[in-house]
This record gives sequence, structure tokens and C-alpha cells, in this order.
Amino acid sequence: MLEWLVALCAVILAAVTWPRCTYFGTKSRPNASLKGPGGSQQATGDQAGRRASEQDGARDESARTVALICKPSALANYLLKHCRTFSNYSPRVGWTWRASALLQSVYEACWPYESPVQFVRDNLQLSDDGLVALDWAVPSYQKRRRTSSHSASPVLLIIPNSFGKFTRNVLKLCETALCHGYLPAVFNRRSHNGTPLTTLKLQQFGDPADLREAVRYIRHRQPAGRLYAVSESTGCGLLLSYLGECGSSSYMTAAACLSPVFRCQSWFENGLCWPLQWALVLYQKVCLSRYKTVLGENIQTDALFSSCSLRGLEEALFCQTGQVGSAPPAPTGTSGACNAPGTWDNYWERNEPLRDVDEVAIPVLSVCARDDPVRGDAHSTVPFELFETNPHFFLLLTERGSHCGFSHRPEAGAAGASGAAGGTEGRRTNWSHRALLEFFRATTDFIAAEDRAKQLAARRRGMGGGGGGRVFRHRSLSTCKRLPACSHNIHAIYNWQRSYTR
Repeated sequence: MLEWLVALCAVILAAVTWPRCTYFGTKSRPNASLKGPGGSQQATGDQAGRRASEQDGARDESARTVALICKPSALANYLLKHCRTFSNYSPRVGWTWRASALLQSVYEACWPYESPVQFVRDNLQLSDDGLVALDWAVPSYQKRRRTSSHSASPVLLIIPNSFGKFTRNVLKLCETALCHGYLPAVFNRRSHNGTPLTTLKLQQFGDPADLREAVRYIRHRQPAGRLYAVSESTGCGLLLSYLGECGSSSYMTAAACLSPVFRCQSWFENGLCWPLQWALVLYQKVCLSRYKTVLGENIQTDALFSSCSLRGLEEALFCQTGQVGSAPPAPTGTSGACNAPGTWDNYWERNEPLRDVDEVAIPVLSVCARDDPVRGDAHSTVPFELFETNPHFFLLLTERGSHCGFSHRPEAGAAGASGAAGGTEGRRTNWSHRALLEFFRATTDFIAAEDRAKQLAARRRGMGGGGGGRVFRHRSLSTCKRLPACSHNIHAIYNWQRSYTR
């Protein structure tokens, strides 16, 4: 009922304040362009994008501008060559409500979605006796509700927004991932989506400790499959924090962020337009109201439930004496993170998603739209310098797409093909979902090809030279260095006797 009320209020407000049909009836650029790193790569991408558009012939001319912003590299060239979805975006334009970024964002966040996917929950007990949950997506027609631990299928870890709501975007991503052979698992933080709150501790915005233990459990349960991760909206802060803290020990092959909020402290301080902020504050208060009595032991619940902004809620939860969040040990000479002067700034020193971004060691794709009403203006909220200088980060920037929307016009014959196949992928798949899954496939193929090339080159070096077999023995011994033991000892951290599932 609350979701319908929020959607109705947002629609009425948009209808009243919408400035003179900004999106309706506008003419857009006729050609698709995929801008890549460097001049030659950009030209190649433009030609590939135009050829792909010409092959689609039956579609009307529309705005399909997509910019791939990244540092020139071999992987970037490979993506430009093998990811056709990057240059094949046809947003809905003209006289349709989907052309409005605000209405599309509200629709994706609040409108119910009948998904043919069901979830099987694993409640994971953490080292401090707290609980998080993993919801494994399985088809509704599947009789066997559990997947085999010996399955080699890749696992797709999905991190919802920081408010824990299952949006249409998450449900459709689970459905699309199942169609492509993935095992989707949705990560639920403490107290989110019916997860019991067993400790007086909520997860801070960018604290990856709980996610780290969940990833270890996934690797223990599915040791044979590759692990990928996708996050949406404010949930991207948790994923980026995890990748930065773990570095090369993240256990992941690649990751993607849909409509991420990068500069989170500024996002909380500047706030959103009042209808969106009011809706998010109200939703978070409703979720926390069930724990009002127990939270009152450590925080001032009056200040919490009287807050009118997202910053006020965050400060009431984590920046007061006796906070319920997980605080690291106080530095020497201080009285604690919460009691020290400048608590708000200290909080974001520990939780800003990009604090350890230089340690990220896997390819990360970010999909953003310039008209995103939640993130704000792209020039001030998107760190373009990160994507231009760090070879691990790739940005797909579209002119339109709103926030986690990226509504794509159905291709000619897509509906008939999906109906004939008995599936729903053709009419329900978001363009962003197709792009990130193609990014995962291309990245995996590129890494596999690089590994094969390195092994072949090592064999040739070992077998060549005047010394014959002696040189080969010498080099093989010198290159086989003893690797340090992995710090993520799952058997020491995760105890099966201390966990339970439902």
C-alpha cells in the first residue's frame, strides 16, 4: 500500500511540475555512436555501431548515443570489438511516459513486477552472531529447489540498494541471469527483507565485513563456478568498498554497477528533490520501526524518527553515542569514532566507496545515464578522471536511461521470437542487463585468452635456448614461486555448527 501511495504522489507531482514536455516530441540524433578510448578505437567503435544499426533496419531513427569512457588498453579494444550491445541502445522517446527520467525511475522503484522467479533463502550467521541472508533465485517450474554444490555454473551476486528494497530491476536481472545460465544470489543486509536483527548492529554504508563473509560462503558452496557481482544505485557503494578492501583476494572475476552513486557523502549532504527524499526517508523509517524498542537502548529514537532527510537518518543511526553500526577500533589518542569532533566526516572516511579504489584488481563496468534524477548532474557526480586513468574501470554513459531504468524499445520480431520460445527475455530484458552480461562474457573470454597466451609463451621460453632441457628445468624452478597462504580461511571463519538455513 505504501508503494502505491508513493508512486501516486510522485506521478501527480511530476504531472504538475514537469517543464513543458522536455522529453516529448523532441528530435534526437539519428545515428548510434560508441565512443571509445583514443581516436582510432573511437572510429572503429563508431563504424561497428553504425553497421550494427544498419543491420537492425526495421527500427526507427532514435537517440542511441552511448559513450564508453575508459583508459586505452587491450581489454578496452576487446570490448569495443566484441560487445555489440554497447552500441545498440534504443531508448524510448516521443509521446510516452517512459521518456521522462523521473517517471521511469519511480516506475522501476515502486511498480510491482510479476516475476516467474522464486527465491530460496540461506540465513548466514556471522562471526559476531549477526545474520545476513542470501536469496537464491530459481525458476518457478524447477522442482529441485537447491542447486548442487558441484555445479560449474557461474554465480551472480546481486547487491540491492542500501535501503534493501527488491526493485523491478533486481527481479528482472535475476530472471535474465537465469536465462543465461547464471546462479543469481541476492545479498540482504542485516534487518533487510525480513532478515532477523539478532544483534544491536546495523551495517554501515560502506562497511564490507558482512559481504566478505557472504562471499566466502558462496565460494565454499559453489567452488567450481566463477563469481560475478552486480549492484544497483546506492548499493554500489558496498560493492566498490568490498573490491577496494579485498583487492586481488575478492574471489570475483568481474563486477558491474548500475546507476551507481559515487560521491556518497556529497549525495547525502546535498539531498534529493523533496518528493524522492520524502519517499526514501519514509520507507526507511517504516523498515526501522519494527526495531524501535530495541534500538532505543543504544540510540535516540526520537531523533531518528523525527529526521526529515537521509543525512539525518544516517547520522542518527551511526554518528551518535552508542551507535548501532559496526565501528572500527578508535585510533590511539581518541575517545572513539562517534564521540570525536567532526563525526560525520570521520564516518565517511571509513565508508566512502572510492576510498581504496586504487586497490581494485578486477574489471568493473559502470552503467550511467546523464538524465539520472537520483544521482544528479553527471559532470559533478561522476568521477570521469577515475575511468580515464584506471584500467580496471569502464563507464557506459548514455544520454537517457534515468535511474536503473534504461528502458529499451523492443526489437523487431523480439516479441514473436520470445513467444515462440516460451520465454520472456525478449520483452522484459533491460538494455543495461544485456550490456553487463555481455561485458562479463567478453571479459572472461579475454582473461582466458590471455592466460592461454601466457602459458604458451612460458612453454616456448622454457623449451627454447641453447641449454635445451637444462634451461627448461632452471626456468621452471625459478618461476614456480611459493604463493603465500590465502588470508581468507573459510574453515576458520565460517563454522557449519554455528549456521542454520531456512
